[in-house]
Amino acid sequence: MGSKIYPHDFVKKKKIGEKIVMVTAYSYYDALLADKAGIDGLLVGDSLGMVIMGYPSTLPVTLDEVKHHLRAVVNARPRALIVADMPFLSYEVSKDEAIRNAGEMIKMGADAVKVEGGLEISEIVEALTKVGIPVMGHIGLNPQRYLMLGGYKLRGKNAEDALNIIESAKALQEAGVFSIVIEYTTWQVAAEVTRAVRVPTICIGAGAECDGQILVIHDLLGINPTPPPFVRKYADLHNEILQALSKYAEDVRKGVFPGPSESWGISEDELKKLKEYLKNTKTE
Repeated sequence: MGSKIYPHDFVKKKKIGEKIVMVTAYSYYDALLADKAGIDGLLVGDSLGMVIMGYPSTLPVTLDEVKHHLRAVVNARPRALIVADMPFLSYEVSKDEAIRNAGEMIKMGADAVKVEGGLEISEIVEALTKVGIPVMGHIGLNPQRYLMLGGYKLRGKNAEDALNIIESAKALQEAGVFSIVIEYTTWQVAAEVTRAVRVPTICIGAGAECDGQILVIHDLLGINPTPPPFVRKYADLHNEILQALSKYAEDVRKGVFPGPSESWGISEDELKKLKEYLKNTKTE
């Protein structure tokens, strides 16, 4: 599969025009399978709040929850780059707190962290990179700020918003990010950002002009039956899993599982001894 991928390898891929492929990963097997498939980067995303925990948004996600899933992904020892999401209020309060929280995840085995926001968090990004913590930016739709945005709305639909997104990307680049996620943004604006910055752009619902793509693993595998409109489902595991569980329940209730091939017996001699022992014990 090749050598371990680091943040600077993402920048190299942009320079040579090689597309970057990322997915979210929350478990040991997520990471193991994605890495075996040749995925370049794994994001332990705060999206776990919705697809793992069932929260209505990413806002309730805690740093401890991200760390719990990060530990599972790190245990797979993937070649892919491991990026840990910094959840809401784990980096906005102060530079010191951002460094402390990000540093904990780097110590656990993350290769980088991801933060949401643009111009308004550039100083925090700079503080993180100055102490040696690689940072992935995240502009366009920021789910952690959906309340301010009035919902999960498409970004870059007017010139003013587009300019803000482009300027945010430039500010993040100057602050030292090695890559930038662009979420749910018009493809023309995402293309402008991609041309305007030296670091790679990795898009989710922002068109094909970016340097790479990322999707939530539950969405692309079809585990989530109602994914966002920008997702392409590559499997229908929701129905496959449902059918498998239903068949399992049916077999148990009919008494056909487990069968002879799924059961192990004691030898006749040992069974005879056991029965004799039980008989004597009952007599006593």
